Amino acid sequence: MYDRILLPTDMSPGVDRAIEHAVDAAQRYDAELHVLYVVDAEAYSSYPGDEYVHEFEGLENALEEAGGDAVEDIVETASAAGVDTEAVIRRGVPHEEILAYMDEADVGLTVLGSKNRSGEYRRLLGSVAERVARMAERPVTVIKTPVDE
Repeated sequence: MYDRILLPTDMSPGVDRAIEHAVDAAQRYDAELHVLYVVDAEAYSSYPGDEYVHEFEGLENALEEAGGDAVEDIVETASAAGVDTEAVIRRGVPHEEILAYMDEADVGLTVLGSKNRSGEYRRLLGSVAERVARMAERPVTVIKTPVDE
């Protein structure tokens, strides 16, 4: 049913349960698991001045390195379960990059982790998972993880 499954990660605890689901789905469907981390351009480029450019480049590199480590950990877990994987690091706005990758890689199913937060928190800040699920034209499964407020 699915040849390629996408698991985006943001390194948060909300992804932990999604990893299990994505690996299980990849095993069941004999699908390749694509693990994606997006270096959030908005996290380091929101300051308009240029006096901190060097620090922002350092932050960008640190985010990319940490994301690469997280992706590699997931790839190792999936590989140990006998799942073929593809590791991907991109830069940009997370929900936009996830949606674009879904189309570019012809992903059949995307498994998203999401922290189960209160309605007030979600109403104020929204979430990447919510945006992807709402805007995607392909199947998406959201795996919720409770968090302490």
